[in-house]
Amino acid sequence: MSGQGEPQRRIVFAIPGDIDAPTGGYGYDRRLLREWREAGIAARHIALPGAFPFPTANDLEATEALLAQTAPDEVLLIDGLALGAFPEALAMRFQRRLVALVHHPLALETGLPSDRAAALRQSERLALGHARAVAVTSPATRGTLVADYAVPRARIAVAVPGTDRAPRAAGSGGDTALQLLAVGSIIPRKGYDVLVSALATLADRRWFLTLAGSPDYSPQTVADLRAQIHRAGLADRILLVGAVDSERLADLYDKSDLFVMPSLYEGYGMVLTEALARGLPIVCTSSGTGADALPDDAALKVPPGDAAALAKALARLIDAPAERHRRGEAAWTAASRLPQWRDTARIVAAACLGGDGRKVG
Repeated sequence: MSGQGEPQRRIVFAIPGDIDAPTGGYGYDRRLLREWREAGIAARHIALPGAFPFPTANDLEATEALLAQTAPDEVLLIDGLALGAFPEALAMRFQRRLVALVHHPLALETGLPSDRAAALRQSERLALGHARAVAVTSPATRGTLVADYAVPRARIAVAVPGTDRAPRAAGSGGDTALQLLAVGSIIPRKGYDVLVSALATLADRRWFLTLAGSPDYSPQTVADLRAQIHRAGLADRILLVGAVDSERLADLYDKSDLFVMPSLYEGYGMVLTEALARGLPIVCTSSGTGADALPDDAALKVPPGDAAALAKALARLIDAPAERHRRGEAAWTAASRLPQWRDTARIVAAACLGGDGRKVG
């Protein structure tokens, strides 16, 4: 992606909180920085306060000071977790250099009080109006920004998450209960309560669920989920392992027989392509572009929030080894066609630096 000739402008990637946090959004951000570094794209990271998207006045003051310290010719790529909560005056100050990266609109986070969701919708709409370009992680998010946030379609670049090549999952071997895997932080939007409700109706089948995801972002959701699991009598069949490192996650994928994603909403859902890359059959909700992009012969898709439909799909694949195998084969075949991270990074860099991908790729 390295350009030649005139010097490149530098990208300053401003990200709130801990960039090493184990979430899909932070993983996407880390990978952009890595790909740009390897490709010779001039970019650096600055950490904004971690309170976003609900910053205090002091957080906003600190954010403005950090951005003001950047050079006038540096492009400011602001992660949407922060940008969507910018006051309009802050966005206006840097509008000539401002580029937004939107994983999904903040107001669509499940469980927000209506007044807070409305405030976020308004602040994000105003802030995006001052961005000279916007990168999004899915066509669905682009559609939402055009329809509901008045962002001109021509200003938006779609950079779907890339996928690393991975070895095919070996599975459990069939000597134990069928191993189900779900991956994602324990927050209301992920729909894990719906998954537990579905599994509670399948107690007569042999299955075991491992849920890998950070419990730190919504402690009440974690407490409610544990209580629900206990009431359903599934405490010995559902294991919450918390956030895991990449090595442990790879091991969980390798030993799984079936991947499940019960999200109520996803801008993309990177874990779906991670599962696809390992040749796992999938049960998921039709809650985002990631699900739309999955081949129908690799995944069973159900409406979000529908525990009965989710239970029916899970039962279908738990009860049918041959169908699981066919869908796993379809997933493995489709994995070779997944986009690569270098392509994702090129698209975002082009949105920041101008021109088409050939100028940075």
